[in-house]
Amino acid sequence: MASQYGLTFNMSTVAGLILAAGKGTRMKSELPKVLHEVCGTPMVSLALEALKEAGLSHVTVVIGHGGDKVQEELGDAVSFAWQHEQKGTGHAVRMAQEALLGHCDHVVVIPGDTPLLSGEAISQLLQAHLASGAAASVLTCEVAEPKGYGRIVREGGAFARIVEEKDASPEVKALKEVNSGVYAFHTAKLFAALPRVGAANAQGEEYLTDVLALLLQDGDRVEALPFDDADILMGVNDRWSLAEADALLRRKILRRLADSGVTIVDPNSTYISPQVKIGPDTIIEPQTYITGQSVIGRNCHIGPSTRIKRSVIGDGTYVYFSHVADAELGDGVKVGPFAHLRPGSQLGAGTKIGNFVEVKNAQLGPKVSANHLSYIGDATVGAGTNIGAGTITCNYDGFQKHRTTIGENVFVGSNSTLVAPVELGNGSFVAAGSVITKNVQGDALAFGRARQEVKEGWAVQWRAKFKK
Repeated sequence: MASQYGLTFNMSTVAGLILAAGKGTRMKSELPKVLHEVCGTPMVSLALEALKEAGLSHVTVVIGHGGDKVQEELGDAVSFAWQHEQKGTGHAVRMAQEALLGHCDHVVVIPGDTPLLSGEAISQLLQAHLASGAAASVLTCEVAEPKGYGRIVREGGAFARIVEEKDASPEVKALKEVNSGVYAFHTAKLFAALPRVGAANAQGEEYLTDVLALLLQDGDRVEALPFDDADILMGVNDRWSLAEADALLRRKILRRLADSGVTIVDPNSTYISPQVKIGPDTIIEPQTYITGQSVIGRNCHIGPSTRIKRSVIGDGTYVYFSHVADAELGDGVKVGPFAHLRPGSQLGAGTKIGNFVEVKNAQLGPKVSANHLSYIGDATVGAGTNIGAGTITCNYDGFQKHRTTIGENVFVGSNSTLVAPVELGNGSFVAAGSVITKNVQGDALAFGRARQEVKEGWAVQWRAKFKK
């Protein structure tokens, strides 16, 4: 199988392993660290996406603290291995032995808290690893401020070992080449070396990095492969580094979209998740958030001050000052200002949803118009229908939700109340101010209001009463 970066290999021979068992005490959170979001996506999901971009489909995740929540987030997309006691990265990998040994020839190991790691970086590492025949390969970067990272020690230009910050001498601390925490291993040689890893270090933990030195001692080849983008190294250990990672990844996403033909009016106030797809000639205005698996078509105008989550937006659609979640909008739809499209909303081509209109679990056909102050919930609305200002579908009786069915080319007058379950036939009219509790046949006119009475001179008498 080929990844999008041009690497070809037999998928059954290479697996991915994500280390996601750490507690992350500096986050000061009940939520597992790897579930904190960067650009609207949990970090562990970003790690999984990077592996998939590189062409790896068989992935195991080592979980520990809050593991049940991580399982819930990733579901059946991966397999899991438990590390009930956090004894270091080497120990974490040992917990995945049953899932990996005998099932793959090579394994890529990555941290679950490095949200800027890309599929491109993994592909480059794996390609070099497989081509060289190395027992292990590690991705490295040179950074100006290496504090906190394990240093790459070379002898005669060749990799010699990795030394963690807390175990490093002043001379080693001065080195600028650091460990990314991203590795490729020959699986059998990895698990043969892991039992020999000790915990005689400042942390009292089993370091995965020690495996590389052991493999060298065994006469195996180990490669340290520099990568030119140091941002991939950025791990998240606290809330501030989470914010910094978010800013870096957001900038990369916006640049990629701009390069593909999308206009980003203000990058400093635009927030888009990495999974989002946007067609060319679309304009994204300031203070706009687009997250999840959202897809925006061509020639759209999104924002300002708009939030779109897990939604599909057709070509030529305009959404501004509005909130859209788990919805589908056809071509040429106009939404806003101050509209709220809730889950299950489906808008046909040319539909107009105006100010202070809420739609929930409703299917609106082409060229439906609901321009003002209305609620359309648990409903089906046919093509060409007009929903007047102040109209609501009364879908909830206090115990159950009920459905309203409105046919094509129906005219619903302003301030009408449609009490579900109820049906309005094609071409029917509902008079303004009506309460509709019974079905209306096609082309019929329905009134549901009291007869107006006018008492002449009443107001004069009423005022006079209070002047006495």
